[in-house]
Amino acid sequence: MDSPDNSFGTESALTVGSDSYRYYAVNGGEFADRTDVARLPVSSKILLENLLRHEDGFACSREDIAALAASGGRGSDQEIAYHPARVLMQDFTGVPAVVDLSAMRAALVERGIDPETINPLLPVDLVIDHSVSIDSFASESAFGENVAMEMQRNLERYQFLKWGQGAFDNFRVVPPGTGICHQVNLEYLARAVWHRETETGLLAYPDTLVGTDSHTTMINGLGVLGWGVGGIEAEAAMLGQPISMVIPDVVGFELSGQLQEGITATDLVLRVVEMLREHGVVGKFVEFFGQGLDQLPLADRATIANMAPEYGATCGFFPVDAQTITYLRLSGRDEDTIALVEAYCKAQGMWRDENYQVPDFAATLHLDMTTVEPNLAGPRRPQDRVPVRSLKAAIDQFIELEGKAQQMDAEYPLAGEEQGMHHGDAVIAAITSCTNTSNPAVMIGAGLVAQKALALGLQRKPWVKTSLAPGSKVVTEYLEKAGLQDSLDGLGFNLVGYGCTTCIGNSGPLPAAVEDTIQANDLVVSSVLSGNRNFEGRIHPLVQANWLASPPLVVAYALAGTTRINLAEEPLGEDSKGQPVYLRDIWPSNTEIAGIMQSIDNEMFKREYAAVFAGDGNWNAIDSSDGSTYDFEPDSTYIQLPPFFDPMYSGNRGNILAAPMLAMLGDSVTTDHISPAGSIPLDSPAAQFLRDAGVAEKDFNSYGSRRGNHEIMMRGTFGNIRIRNEMTPQLEGGYTRMQGESDPQFIYDAAMTYLQQGRSTVIVAGSEYGTGSSRDWAAKGTLLLGVKAVIVESFERIHRSNLVGMGVLPLQFMPGDSRQSLQLSGDESFDILDLDGELSAKQILSALVHYPNGESRQIKLQSRLDTAVEVDYYRAGGVLTYVLNRMSGTD
Repeated sequence: MDSPDNSFGTESALTVGSDSYRYYAVNGGEFADRTDVARLPVSSKILLENLLRHEDGFACSREDIAALAASGGRGSDQEIAYHPARVLMQDFTGVPAVVDLSAMRAALVERGIDPETINPLLPVDLVIDHSVSIDSFASESAFGENVAMEMQRNLERYQFLKWGQGAFDNFRVVPPGTGICHQVNLEYLARAVWHRETETGLLAYPDTLVGTDSHTTMINGLGVLGWGVGGIEAEAAMLGQPISMVIPDVVGFELSGQLQEGITATDLVLRVVEMLREHGVVGKFVEFFGQGLDQLPLADRATIANMAPEYGATCGFFPVDAQTITYLRLSGRDEDTIALVEAYCKAQGMWRDENYQVPDFAATLHLDMTTVEPNLAGPRRPQDRVPVRSLKAAIDQFIELEGKAQQMDAEYPLAGEEQGMHHGDAVIAAITSCTNTSNPAVMIGAGLVAQKALALGLQRKPWVKTSLAPGSKVVTEYLEKAGLQDSLDGLGFNLVGYGCTTCIGNSGPLPAAVEDTIQANDLVVSSVLSGNRNFEGRIHPLVQANWLASPPLVVAYALAGTTRINLAEEPLGEDSKGQPVYLRDIWPSNTEIAGIMQSIDNEMFKREYAAVFAGDGNWNAIDSSDGSTYDFEPDSTYIQLPPFFDPMYSGNRGNILAAPMLAMLGDSVTTDHISPAGSIPLDSPAAQFLRDAGVAEKDFNSYGSRRGNHEIMMRGTFGNIRIRNEMTPQLEGGYTRMQGESDPQFIYDAAMTYLQQGRSTVIVAGSEYGTGSSRDWAAKGTLLLGVKAVIVESFERIHRSNLVGMGVLPLQFMPGDSRQSLQLSGDESFDILDLDGELSAKQILSALVHYPNGESRQIKLQSRLDTAVEVDYYRAGGVLTYVLNRMSGTD
């Protein structure tokens, strides 16, 4: 909107160099002398500017703006409409989003409307980073072999994305083999302050975004407000719909002091995650402040911002300051952009310097960074911090809980090796993920650890699968320039690809001898990775304990070969003379790291990003179709036209009657449990579908690569190998049983039987339902399985929103009620009432639970349609149908 109502009179002018800009001043007009507005957190000021710029008296009213201006950093139930400046996608979530846009175009053709009516209205960047898998490793040819395999496996998907790049306006694709979306965003795409031409001249405004990956929050380290949303919500934003949200609490997090010698940003963020998890920041903004920021590099800030999903916040924001400007210049941003960023932020009171006044926060925490020690997190959750000195005790306890205490010290032969394997061995050591590969200090630190280890004659253990998957080509350039890549290669940390790899489950197969030894002896083994996620079943199906760590520690555990070690006191191994080598002997000093970092300059960034959208020969050789609509191939096992606009799924918003439970789940069920991810199990319904389609097992690829085919994805929904359905307590995995029956079957098969009977189903679960990555298929698959409602004790923010976006009703037990208090066994059915009348946000609904003995119990359920807009989306059958109806005039 170029001409908002401007009822507060905040439109102002700003001159930077020879350019003149309009902007909406949060400290201008009626707000000029408002102390409460001046003391708002910077992240709240960015939201306030967003409302001022989009004031229209309808979606964004004067009352909304006044409520936010007076919020004092405290949240409320006041609904506001947020309009991000742009959208960021990765290919796992991006492909289905483009499929949905294509389906909308196909639906418009059926209605006799120009399909090109459907286009992104915001700039959209899709970075292909989730598809490379580590099939080859520890060799000079690993990168080339993995890229070749990636192209072979994903040709259809890449053809489709190339078509989308030509068919849609405002849509750019960063080809594979370039980097990870969040690192590319940090190093190149983001501007901190955006500007565009309008009818009345240049308009300047904060760079804001939403992304279809939960770690979009990384960009908050650059002073850019952004967070992850579901693919469905992102699609709505792309199509011009505001993101409905309530005014958030902003929690201030003060950092003081400096990290001690040898302590990394990874160690720091794992402590921050722990503190904020303990405090409780779900649905809140976190904003960092304090003198500790003066010396905290931008890359360290980005590491902390990246893991906001792990500490539960919507975002972890760092205001723009001198460190931001230094990074913008280092990463090759042009001087005009840099000048605008500084001038705009200072004019808006969004600049942090020595005159910075601590804002009004809803709550405040403090961390003295001098107290941070070396850390890992695991074995199953990123918020479970374990000091390095305590890892041995932690993994021993885990092994005991797995019932292996008696075999803990036994050695099991490994074919072809003199050394045998043990419980607790590290079988994967992966330097991967945007969290850490965007940080030169820890990457250089890893290279120096490798260099020192090789000089002493140390080597990785033979059962450890090592890999290096940076988030951008800039990393390769500075490691090679410093001579550190050769050292990493010497320990098997050869370049395997530019992508997320191990962190998202694309770790590839373990060597056959290692897999055989694990399976034959039921070994409890570990991975150590420099990622941000370690949920069970995510990294590798044979690896039960997964530990997040800094890149230098990843190298150290590859040398040790086990996690049953206290690296603070025990040696990693022996040097060439048989003398013990300790971690302290090969750990680099801050001075050494800083010396090498001085060789990184902005020419590296300019060089590597000069042709970021061009792609290599493999990408350019891909032949794709053209035209405004996509020609879906009926036999494709990668891309299919989804049925979301079928009345079976988008209609019938009345009462839900006699709905049996499809599954009854416990607490902390993540979207990794719900959404298909990682490799496709050979005994799964999805595998059978592929066999029936003539696909060889070696070509099954991953669920993520097949997210554009709903037939595959719905068969894998609730199919995680570690999910536990309380209706089939004797089994682990995606099993259930039909109402009143005892024989277990796949959840997919039961769902199809219910659909054939014309019966809708419900999911019942405990607290924190849907934590984890913002996986759109966790909601889409739920819908396609015939689930009409999800009834839980509490939801994670993004997944709840995604369920609404797909027209699935999110419901919450009232305080005191739960599956336990209601004594549910799985044989009950539900009537959910009050849906056939007028609905309102957060309405209390009546429901009946019908027990197998013929008795019924009346309960109340809290609707988690949290805003009026969400009610409209639900009534329409989901946000895509809502937008489609509006565009075709049938709403």
